Amino acid sequence: METPILYVKRGCPYCKAAKDYLDQHQISYQEIEVLSDPAEMEKLKEASGQTKTPTLVWDGEVLANFGTDELENFLAQRAGK
Repeated sequence: METPILYVKRGCPYCKAAKDYLDQHQISYQEIEVLSDPAEMEKLKEASGQTKTPTLVWDGEVLANFGTDELENFLAQRAGK
């Protein structure tokens, strides 16, 4: 299983909430800030088809532009596999 990638933007309150949720549930992830790196922004666009954050990419699955409720559902579905 690959390490999840969390694309974020500096100052984004939804990104902070996503990071806090993942940290509280002891889920490791790689954080990538896209505003300071155009190449990473392109990777975000390729993965999700848009530029909104937070976006989580995990084992080929993409959860884009989400709140913690959607994140909780996404993680519960992954656990059920």
